[in-house]
Amino acid sequence: MDLANLSAFIAIAETGSFSGAGERLHLTQPAISKRIAGLEQQLDVRLFDRLGREVTLTEAGRALLPRAYQILNVLDDTRRALTNLTGQVSGRLTLATSHHIGLHRLPPLLRAFTRQYPAVALDIQFMDSEAAYDEILHGRAEIAVITLAPEPHHLVRATPVWDDALDFVAAPEHPLARDGNVALADVARHPAVFPGGNTFTHHIVQRLFESQGLTPNIAMSTNYLETIKMMVSIGLAWSVLPRTMLDEQVAPIALPGIQLSRQLGYILHTERTLSNAARAFMALLDSHAGCD
Repeated sequence: MDLANLSAFIAIAETGSFSGAGERLHLTQPAISKRIAGLEQQLDVRLFDRLGREVTLTEAGRALLPRAYQILNVLDDTRRALTNLTGQVSGRLTLATSHHIGLHRLPPLLRAFTRQYPAVALDIQFMDSEAAYDEILHGRAEIAVITLAPEPHHLVRATPVWDDALDFVAAPEHPLARDGNVALADVARHPAVFPGGNTFTHHIVQRLFESQGLTPNIAMSTNYLETIKMMVSIGLAWSVLPRTMLDEQVAPIALPGIQLSRQLGYILHTERTLSNAARAFMALLDSHAGCD
């Protein structure tokens, strides 16, 4: 089975279009179509239904997809195992990370890593922490540095590196910031801007309110913490932000007895052979565990 054809098949299944697959693989749409035609001819089945611009997997396509992942992952695993025998720290390291960690935690580590291992080509992909789980599970990234899930997937090994304190914040002139005697019930009555409902941070904050029988007044949501900070700073709402982001634009809301935090760290697929480059980067992360 042609591996290039399988890669095209996976790209179409994930992007939902031939053009999207072409952009990902840096190929023209006719080249993608040719690869799929060859794969369908080889397997003697139709893999996609094309209804106008919409592309969906057929029953055969759905059956092939997990096996296609498995075939490519085994090949990549074999390549890494053979390359590791040389002992060299080189090659490509695909690293997924969240925007927040990429901006606020990783720069000094990446600088140290590239200086120590100049033969490694870093492929850094920025995305939501939740999306990074899929990148790891499907073998598209070797390591991900993200907000760790409260309950990791059984095929994911999670290692904490930083304990990230979270603070309730509002604009300095907001009533919640000016009042020194505020309870969580008072906060719940004011409009909030929350991280998206699919995010681990959202679930951490939501569970705090639920534990006290409260429902926050969520007026807006976004996955970008910098956007949340901006909306808080202009007085539109309160929110919860990592303490590392606090400055004169936002003020902490004093809530005695309430402490929130999330764990930041890295995840790996438990059944994947790691490259020497990934092992070296893990060692660097481990050496910074607990450091702020």
